[in-house]
Order: sequence, then C-alpha cells, then structure tokens
Amino acid sequence: MSSIFFALATLKSRLEEADKERGATAVEYGLMVALIAAVIITAVALIGTNLDTLFDGVATSL
Repeated sequence: MSSIFFALATLKSRLEEADKERGATAVEYGLMVALIAAVIITAVALIGTNLDTLFDGVATSL
C-alpha cells in the first residue's frame, strides 16, 4: 500500500515540475516576442524615415 502512495507522490512532484517548466517556457517566449517586436518597430521606423527622404528627393527631381 505504501508503494502506491510513493508512486502517487512521485507522479505529483513530476507534474508540478512540468507545470513550473511550462510557465518558465511561456515567460521566455513572451520575452522573445517582446524583443523581436521592439526590433521590428525600430527597423520599420528607421527604414520609414529613410524611404520618406528618398521619395521626397524623387518628387523634387520630378
């Protein structure tokens, strides 16, 4: 009977560890998405400014 309790306790601890790892993984993915979004926003802002300058030059030339 005690072996059943031991097995259940072991299973419970493994499930709790899996939940902790899933939570940590979700946080890591969230941080990666936020970083990628910041890089994309910065790149678009810089490229947008350069394109605006380029189109202004083309419009002036025409």
